[in-house]
Amino acid sequence: MSKWYDLRNLKGDLTGGITAGVVALPLALAFGVQSGMGAIAGLYGAMALGLFAAALGGTATQVSGPTGPMTVISAIVIATAIEMTGSLEQGLGVIIGAFLLAGGFQVVFGLLKIGKYIKYIPYPVLSGFMTGIGVIIILYQLYPLMGHPSAPSTVAIFTDIGRPLAALNWGAIGIGLATMAIIYLFPHITKAVPSTLVALFTLSLATYFMNLDVPLIADIPSGLPVLLIGEVLNINPKFFWLIIEFAAMLAALGMIDSLLTSVIADNITKTKHNSNKELIGQGIGNMVAGMIGGLPGAGATMRTVVNINSGGKTRVSGIVHSLLLLFILLGVGEYAAYIPLTVLAGILITVGIGIIDYKGMKHLFHVPPTDAVVMVIVLAITVFGNLIHAVGVGVMLACILFMKKSSDLAESGSSLNAMGSMDGEKPWSDEEGLYREYHNKIYIKHLYGPMFFGFTTRFQEMIKSLDEDIKALIIRMDRVPHMDQSGLYALEEAILDLTRKGVWVLITGLQPQPMDMLKKIDIIPDLVPEVHLFDQFSDCEMWIHEYLQSDEEDMSKALEKLKPKKEMIVV
Repeated sequence: MSKWYDLRNLKGDLTGGITAGVVALPLALAFGVQSGMGAIAGLYGAMALGLFAAALGGTATQVSGPTGPMTVISAIVIATAIEMTGSLEQGLGVIIGAFLLAGGFQVVFGLLKIGKYIKYIPYPVLSGFMTGIGVIIILYQLYPLMGHPSAPSTVAIFTDIGRPLAALNWGAIGIGLATMAIIYLFPHITKAVPSTLVALFTLSLATYFMNLDVPLIADIPSGLPVLLIGEVLNINPKFFWLIIEFAAMLAALGMIDSLLTSVIADNITKTKHNSNKELIGQGIGNMVAGMIGGLPGAGATMRTVVNINSGGKTRVSGIVHSLLLLFILLGVGEYAAYIPLTVLAGILITVGIGIIDYKGMKHLFHVPPTDAVVMVIVLAITVFGNLIHAVGVGVMLACILFMKKSSDLAESGSSLNAMGSMDGEKPWSDEEGLYREYHNKIYIKHLYGPMFFGFTTRFQEMIKSLDEDIKALIIRMDRVPHMDQSGLYALEEAILDLTRKGVWVLITGLQPQPMDMLKKIDIIPDLVPEVHLFDQFSDCEMWIHEYLQSDEEDMSKALEKLKPKKEMIVV
């Protein structure tokens, strides 16, 4: 048994999987309702995708299922299919076909090793896109919160707002607001029980016993799901191109969503995921989910973090999460009919609020104007247009604007070489003495040319590869004339990681534009005090001589002063 699985992980995997399953239950029901296919579709998707992605994927601790971004696109697919065919039953073949093909595309992405290119998507594009998704989720739940069916589009939500406002259901509003209050306040009492589950149970019971007149989920099927492959065989050929387009949207978004969650899992567990294997596992999981009428999904950040923090260490935890949902479906599925839709609306509004990138929005007027423009354009297209078009337009704009900036810098004589490798990097002439004396205690990193979205991942990987015993990292930025938002946040994350480990980060030769960016978002002085900035390398060398010769007590006091004053916001 130990050849395939270490039994010492069993307790943590069971605890993590069960906890993640409990968290997933209300979210799966809510996403199912939001999609338009009903709560059962969310539950089927969470079970099937969670099981196969965990068993076959490339991230050991990842928990997968329907997510906010994937549900938004799924809802568009379902609404379009209903509009074009006349009913959900008539459009089911188109819907299942799109879900199946999306999973197939993801498998192909994994086989072609496309996952590695995700790191080249600029931060402003991801920020605008994720914020737009959060806004969409919130907007679509405003009507259910007031006790009415949601409008069919974001534009209609604004143009038809008078209808729900003229007939407010105060019982639904009260239950929905109470849901959000419990989700935000209950963790201050205890985190042993997920607050979403507490809200789901307590307010469903309150609605039942108080006999409130609010819309309910209504009956959901119980028992094992059935295969719906036959629906695909009867698709009218005129819908083929539509299916391909929707499948590509779902596959691309699922790839981004899953691999971002994989990176977060890596950062917590200090492991390294296999992105291509993860895509294959996600693709197979989404195909199986589609076959039984379940929603497609991706790696779910919150559920993955809950799993890890509760003790999950291997893929068994993700499998346990799915089996728990299956047992719940078989045992208590009939009681889900009493869950108020406004409770699910409250849950989803908190999900939307959590997806919004507040860090990017906060720094909107402090990052380079081109990055801010890209973020706002992507946000607007995401909310009011096509989600995949939003990413495509954002990446295209970012590339065009970067080429323009590179051209401007080239005309001014600035170096545009790629950043040098830390491995085997030769010291500059003024560094040789410092290398000889402190070669085992310090690293010197030379940066060349603008720090932009194409370099950020490699830079972070080089920083993480540093030896554990180093005392200081000197970053020479003499030849960095420009820094965009992606480079800015990459540098922030690297400095934060190093200062947490007690490593001094010293910067020399900082030019005006990077200096301005670092100050605007408070990296200077919150993470890098002004005393650790040096115009000349010789001044930095004097500082190194003074502090690395201190005794251990003085060193500890110095390091205590260098603890970061703020935390990174994980998007």
